[in-house]
Amino acid sequence: MSMAQNDAHSTKGRKMATANGALTPKQHKALAALLSETTVTAAAAAANIGERTLHTWLHEPAFADAYTALRHEAVGLAVGRLQHATGIAVDALIDVLDTEYTPAPAAVRVSAAKVIIEYAIRFRELDELERRIAQLEQAAPHG
Repeated sequence: MSMAQNDAHSTKGRKMATANGALTPKQHKALAALLSETTVTAAAAAANIGERTLHTWLHEPAFADAYTALRHEAVGLAVGRLQHATGIAVDALIDVLDTEYTPAPAAVRVSAAKVIIEYAIRFRELDELERRIAQLEQAAPHG
C-alpha cells in the first residue's frame, strides 16, 4: 500500500470535513449524539462510530466549533424555558398569598411572601448595579 493509500485508509471514518469544510453526515449524527447522551462513549455508540474517532473530531476546530455552538444553543433554549417557568412560579407564589382563592396556612403564605420580597430586592440590587456600571462605562475615557 502506498503512503497516500495508507493515510487515506487510516483516516477512513475519521475524516473531519468534506472538501468545502462542511461537516459530514456522520459528524452531524455524532453532534446529535453528544447532545443527547451522557458520555462520549455512549455518544460514539449511538452514532455508530468509534470512541477514538469521536475524540479525534472533538479536537478538530470545525467539529469543536459546531459542538460548542450547539451546546450554547441548547443552553439558550433551556434559559428560555426557565424564564417562561419563572412567570408561572411567580403566579404560583401569588396564588398562595391570595387567601380568597387558595386557603393556604399562614406559615405557607408568609414563606411565599418572603420569597417574593427577597427576589424583588435582589432584582432591584442587580438593576441598580447594571445602571451604575453603565454610568461608569460612559464616564470612562475611551482610548
